[in-house]
Amino acid sequence: MDLLRQSLHEAPIVDKSGYQYVVHPISNGVPMLEPELLREVVVGIVRAAELENVDKIVAPEAMGIHIATALSLQTDIPLVVIRKRSYGLDGEVALHQTTGYSESEMYINDVEDGDRVLIVDDLLSTGGTLAAICGALDDIGAEIVDIVVVIRKVGETALDDTDYEATSLVDISVADGEVTIH
Repeated sequence: MDLLRQSLHEAPIVDKSGYQYVVHPISNGVPMLEPELLREVVVGIVRAAELENVDKIVAPEAMGIHIATALSLQTDIPLVVIRKRSYGLDGEVALHQTTGYSESEMYINDVEDGDRVLIVDDLLSTGGTLAAICGALDDIGAEIVDIVVVIRKVGETALDDTDYEATSLVDISVADGEVTIH
């Protein structure tokens, strides 16, 4: 994870109403995402994730999509994107997610009772998005085989209030405009 660590040290940090927001290619697509970094991240996820018996990769819109797409291509496991708008399809499940700087509705399609899923996301910060996704997947009857995030901000999260844990490729903290890698 040398490229990931180096890119995190170089990442700008902006203040969003008191929330220290790391601007990074993996979590924002800004600055430009180099293929080498994405490749390193996908290889890291393949090594870290429980992939055996996974039927579907599930990723929230927007910044989990590029990671999950590359992972799907690497593993031949189908991809389901949890969208920020409703399509009104049969079986669509709505969920409410709250992050450190926003809240919104999201919608799950194409996950059914008994599906074994791997959840992949770019960043675990407050855990609001992942906790809401886990709750919705539980309600559907899907089995969450594993959760892998690329970057985790250390500290308590809403995911701690669930029965699930996320594996991360790198853990960070952000203070005084600097990223510290743990």
